Amino acid sequence: MDQQVKDALNALYHHPDEAFRSQADRFLQEIQRSIDAWQVADNMLHDPTSNLETLIFCSQTLRSKVQRDFEELPSEAFGPLRTSLTTLLKKFHRGPPKVRTQISIAVAALAVQVPAEDWGDGGIVNWLKDEMNSYPDYIPGFLELLTVLPEEVFNYKIAARPERRRQFEKELTSQIEVALNVLTVCLKINELKEQVLEAFASWLRLRHGIPGSVLASHPLVLTALSSLKTELLSEAAVNVISELIHYTTSGNSGGISVQMPLIQVLVPQVMILKEQLRDPSKDEEDVKAIARLVADMGDSYVELIATGSSEAMVIVNALLEVASHPEYDIASMTFNFWHSLQVILTKRDSYTSFGDEVSIEAERSRRLLVFRSAYESLVSLVSFRVQYPQDYQNLSIEDLKDFKHTRYAVADVLIDAASVLDGDATLRILYMKLAEAQACWANGQSEWRPAEAALFCIRAISTYVSVAEAEVMPEVMSSLLELPHQAQLLQTVCLTIGAYSKWLNAASDGLPLLSSVMRILMHGMGTSEDSAAAAAVAFRHICDDCRRKLCGYLDDLFSIYHRALIGEGNFRISAEDSLHVVEALSMVITELPPDQAKQALGQLCLPIVTSLQGVLNQGPEILEKRPARELTVHIDRLAYIFRYVNHPEAVADAIQRLWPLFKAIFDLRAWDMRTMESLCRACKYAVRTSGRFMGVTIGAMLEEIQALYQQHHQPCFLYLSSEVIKIFGSDPSCASYLTNLIEALFKRTICLLTNIKDFTARPDIADDCFLLASRCIRYCPQLFITSTVFPFLVDCAMIGVTVQHREASNSILTFLSDIFDLAKSSVGEHFISVRDSVIIPRGPSITRILVASLTGALPSSRLETVAYALLALTRAYLNKTVEWAMESISLIPQTVISEVERARFIKALSDAASGVDVNVLMAPVEELSDVCRRNRTVQEIVQGALRPLELNLVTVS
Repeated sequence: MDQQVKDALNALYHHPDEAFRSQADRFLQEIQRSIDAWQVADNMLHDPTSNLETLIFCSQTLRSKVQRDFEELPSEAFGPLRTSLTTLLKKFHRGPPKVRTQISIAVAALAVQVPAEDWGDGGIVNWLKDEMNSYPDYIPGFLELLTVLPEEVFNYKIAARPERRRQFEKELTSQIEVALNVLTVCLKINELKEQVLEAFASWLRLRHGIPGSVLASHPLVLTALSSLKTELLSEAAVNVISELIHYTTSGNSGGISVQMPLIQVLVPQVMILKEQLRDPSKDEEDVKAIARLVADMGDSYVELIATGSSEAMVIVNALLEVASHPEYDIASMTFNFWHSLQVILTKRDSYTSFGDEVSIEAERSRRLLVFRSAYESLVSLVSFRVQYPQDYQNLSIEDLKDFKHTRYAVADVLIDAASVLDGDATLRILYMKLAEAQACWANGQSEWRPAEAALFCIRAISTYVSVAEAEVMPEVMSSLLELPHQAQLLQTVCLTIGAYSKWLNAASDGLPLLSSVMRILMHGMGTSEDSAAAAAVAFRHICDDCRRKLCGYLDDLFSIYHRALIGEGNFRISAEDSLHVVEALSMVITELPPDQAKQALGQLCLPIVTSLQGVLNQGPEILEKRPARELTVHIDRLAYIFRYVNHPEAVADAIQRLWPLFKAIFDLRAWDMRTMESLCRACKYAVRTSGRFMGVTIGAMLEEIQALYQQHHQPCFLYLSSEVIKIFGSDPSCASYLTNLIEALFKRTICLLTNIKDFTARPDIADDCFLLASRCIRYCPQLFITSTVFPFLVDCAMIGVTVQHREASNSILTFLSDIFDLAKSSVGEHFISVRDSVIIPRGPSITRILVASLTGALPSSRLETVAYALLALTRAYLNKTVEWAMESISLIPQTVISEVERARFIKALSDAASGVDVNVLMAPVEELSDVCRRNRTVQEIVQGALRPLELNLVTVS
């Protein structure tokens, strides 16, 4: 087998044929999963003839086996395995580095999984110290092991039980002094200094609780600090100082007061480096390292800095120095600090210790004043970074993405500044940039980029600028009228107009100004696709916020509307962006009195209906072959009208008139999912807006989707039914309609979902089916829980819970939780006896399936949802659920979970049944989940014992 592995590796890396390489890869993966991998990897690592590719593969394999599959080995294998790994660590003590690292991680993973006493007195750290004393030639290899040991505490790839992981962390924490003493001795070997400091940084991440007074004079700390003074900054030393800074404010460090001696040593040493930030002779990596340390100080000591003391302001000035660096990657290291500081300065919670309101407000005002100049400087320092580069047209997609990310990050910093300074003051600083750019333009320079950058920044803080601002905003708006219509600039101009729509509504000269900006937006709609998109968004904002002022100008608005929809003239608005224009007119119509609104709504629908009718008039045969897009583009516009015209009677009247058209589309295109989704969405908004005014149309709609669902199984029919149930579920006059609907839709769905394969093949139907079922429980339990279909739907849910599709699984779990929580609802509590007659006989199976879901049948990301369902079951059936859970968990073999782990989980359920705080359930649930998922073999044993997929549904007649 050794030779087979060598041949496969050779083929994988060197064979010219892709098929051979794939076959070799599959073979090697199978070997890694097999129990033979232990012996094969060990043999080849000890074989002096193995090449580098073989050594890397085998070291990775052995590391993975120790991490995940250690339980495959008999207990007596520990000694020989440790001896072999130690021998390999000595063999590769000088490298290759990749191999040595993998072997080190394997030894560390072994230490995580076996008790400390297996290593002798004092655990692995003492064992390692003795090995280093006995074999000084191999110290580089042992140092690597000492580095990775604390890192493996937090490596959840290792299949250790949670209890053992906690013990290992305690073992390492108790041995911290031994480890640091070993590292201190190793400092004497000059060529190992970097490696020693990296190991020290690794141990610092344990956040162990050594007092600052001890660390402040510790040889390892002093060595790291002295390394900062060398010409070339040591990366390892920077890592140590960074970890020390974070350590001084960590939870286990004892608090700032305990760590102050260390802080008083660190801060001055880092501040000395500040001068090098502007040194052009410094290597860029060194400058980054210094900036990182300054930023780390800001992030860690932000609460101290927020007091505004003179010492704090020295650090703030250093952070401004970093923020001013021309390299964005360096300057942006401070952005998190400015945000954190802003939160502390502006939130009332930061000042509660000052007592009464007067004292709180006085301290808040004092601090805001102290930091005012810093944030004013910050605005100037970051605003230039959003300017388009000269060669922006030649930027790659990745570079463009990075540039956009930079702009968004700068916008966030400007918002932080506006929160501290207030929006109007920030606006005044940014307007100066716009005025400078405009002056350049007036002098005949055709440079648009500075003006665009200034406007981008002004737009970013729009939420913080007062609608009553009368000094700068009029100047900004008049500037917009004078700027050239370059595509990128015009796009930003349009977006800026949209961002200040509330200000435009409040402006004293609102109507002339509105007329002017509307002309700009129309230019935007005709210049480029990007500027048209921005103009459409701005148009929507203005119609939303200035709707009352615009009611008298409907003819002008309809002119824009028609051009946007039909594409007359030079408008370049895409179908998607035209929806913004539809929404805009809909919101203005909402402000009209009912009679006028009805007429305007008809006018709004007319061009859309005309286009839709034109498509339908082509005849059924041609229509069947048309792409969905030809219909959905018009239907989506109607959906927006029904959604945003808030006149229930007018919308109900419109949908009644349009129903023959909708029915024709339902009948002709029921097979087409995209058209049906679009049409159901339009109907959903009509139902939501019109409510009880829908009258006779709702009956026709329900009959239509009920009949079509039997043949075409479109999930959106279920989704539309959910909306109907929400609005009409409690209406007695609709009871017979809805009962028929519920019976018909659920019976058909249950026939489609008889086993887990059906759920996997049709997750969208499962998702919408159980969303509908949850709606029925909330809005018409009197129709649903008493129906003949209810027990069958519970059986169906039990089969589908473990479907891997996230939304479908969540909908099923939510449905089950809603059933268990029925007593919470005043309406639902009348049907508890009916529910119990269905749930109690199925209780043991439901509990077993939920326990299986917690322990591996569903991804761990769904743990909280499953745990809530189990909790709801427990609250509904109290000790019965505990008994069912005991039956389920007893099926899991003792080799997988211990009696202690079993008992902890059952006790948590018992506590939940007794009314103890539900949050106590999550820790034992997570622990049980962790234990049962610790490796693939264990997970297979658990699922084999609980058998969550064995159910199949008997078809409903």
